[in-house]
Amino acid sequence: MTIGPVQLIVLGFPQPNFHGQIVAELERLRESDIVYVIDALAVHKDDAGEIEVLHLHNISDEEAVELGSKIGALIGLGIEGEEGMFAGAEMGAEAAAEGFEVFNEETAWDVLEEIPDGTAAALILLEHRWAIPLRDAVMSAGGFRIGDGFISPLDLVGIGLLSAEEARDMHEQDLATAQS
Repeated sequence: MTIGPVQLIVLGFPQPNFHGQIVAELERLRESDIVYVIDALAVHKDDAGEIEVLHLHNISDEEAVELGSKIGALIGLGIEGEEGMFAGAEMGAEAAAEGFEVFNEETAWDVLEEIPDGTAAALILLEHRWAIPLRDAVMSAGGFRIGDGFISPLDLVGIGLLSAEEARDMHEQDLATAQS
């Protein structure tokens, strides 16, 4: 099975009111086959830091059973309970026995810690199917990934992709939403 590059996107919201817009967009992306939504979770963190997790229902019941919660396994949510925890630990132990380091303290990303108390987040695990041929060509040429990341709208002004006004509006909207 060939899988494209996989990315975890974490989007913050002041309230856990997604109004169905996100699920509809995830479904549109899924139908386009440009990206494949492996898993999507809605996380609400109350004022005391307690977490409530729900699947964003963009996958069929059969896929949900087959995939389980890949995000939960990736970030240690344990959404599948004790059985899921043991299954994940067993898979990690098998990989470690083969000399493959799955997780370590230096590269760990504590996604749940970054979600502010009293807010919500959508966690979306995407497979970038469009990138499979590009990745294969890079690998064939002996290349490898060094890093990746989203570029801030403020940085896009410096290279002429956004006007200062557009970037300022996007940045202020991000800040206002994060502080709400």
